[in-house]
This record gives sequence, structure tokens and C-alpha cells, in this order.
Amino acid sequence: MHIDLPEKRYYAIGEVAKAFKVNTSLIRFWEKEFDVLKPKKNAKGNRKFTPEDIEHLKFIYHLVKERGFTLEGAKIHLKEERRQTLSTFEIISKLEGVKNELIKIKNQL
Repeated sequence: MHIDLPEKRYYAIGEVAKAFKVNTSLIRFWEKEFDVLKPKKNAKGNRKFTPEDIEHLKFIYHLVKERGFTLEGAKIHLKEERRQTLSTFEIISKLEGVKNELIKIKNQL
């Protein structure tokens, strides 16, 4: 899944949910379930997700939504095989980005 978010320091939960095409409640739920998600909170308590949080969310989304892992399975997978799977996931993500750029170029021809 390719996530389109402008490069920023922080992202509000609404724009994160919109980019992933999920409800904000799912993002909050994943935050509670996965300790790798640690968005900052401002004085009002609003979550501010960093680019690192977005990468973690992409990986969680990939495991749960695309590969069909249970939450427990995803947690175990994150802990046990994080480096190897993340590396593979990063390669896939980069290739999807290249593919999308090539499609844009093709459509402009």
C-alpha cells in the first residue's frame, strides 16, 4: 500500500487515518496495542505522529491488513523478525513508489 503524506515533522491523527483509509479509532487502538507507536501529545492531548510513527504504522498495516496477521501474531512478528521483515517491507515500499512514479511518467507521455 502506498501512503501519500506530505513530508512534515508531525501528522495529526485525522490526516494519518485518511492516508491509511481507516478510522481514527483504529489508529488509537493500534497505538494502545503496539508499543512501537509513540505519538507525541500536545497540551490539549492531540496526537502528533512523527515520520517514524508513520513507518511503524505502514508496517503494522502491512502485517494486519495485507498479510492477515492477528494482532498477537503481528506483535510476535514485530519482535522476532523485525529487522528482516522490515527490510523486505522497505524494499517493497520503495519499489511501489518507483512503480507509481513510472506510471505517472507513462501517463504523461
